[in-house]
Amino acid sequence: MAFIDLSKNEIQVKIVYYGPGRGGKTSNLLYIHESMSKQVCGKMVTVDTKGDRTLFFDFLPLNIGKVLNMTIRVQLYTVPGQVMYNTTRKLVLRGIDGVAFVADSLRVQQKKNLESLENLTENLKDEGLTVEKIPLVLQYNKRDLGKSNIPLLTIEELESDLNSSLRVPSFQSSALAGEGVYETLREISKRTIKSVIQKMGGDLAGKR
Repeated sequence: MAFIDLSKNEIQVKIVYYGPGRGGKTSNLLYIHESMSKQVCGKMVTVDTKGDRTLFFDFLPLNIGKVLNMTIRVQLYTVPGQVMYNTTRKLVLRGIDGVAFVADSLRVQQKKNLESLENLTENLKDEGLTVEKIPLVLQYNKRDLGKSNIPLLTIEELESDLNSSLRVPSFQSSALAGEGVYETLREISKRTIKSVIQKMGGDLAGKR
């Protein structure tokens, strides 16, 4: 759940990028961090594990302004995609407010996408949350590789596999090139902040 820091007069909102290993979660955060103004963007922290990484940084979305006279600070995290690091995934999910699920468009990764979404569902349950109710968007990454004749899942297949019941916004992307990255970030930030305000409005009013 979002954290209220009265000493800084701000609400800290946590969004986690989730998905299969090598699917593009890290590429999303690297692109965002490198292209965002350092005046609003915090330092990136990297935790290396064998063959995978967990990243974190925060930023102030200037176009949102203040909510109940408090500044919104968005924290972005990735989780390691490999199954062996599920304990780390669970730790990163603590206090989560929203999820951007990054699916790999490579046809050979179809099973991994499904397994990762199922894993997200299970780990959210441990936090008392459900994948149906938490702010969530889907990103279908590596769409540019179709130009190289690499077998990709069609958008229809990805929608059928991952979004047939969730019915959340989805975006095509090439995270390395930055295509679809900010569209994904804007939508999950908007949904997450709206959800946090609805949940915390009464609490904030009582504390002011």
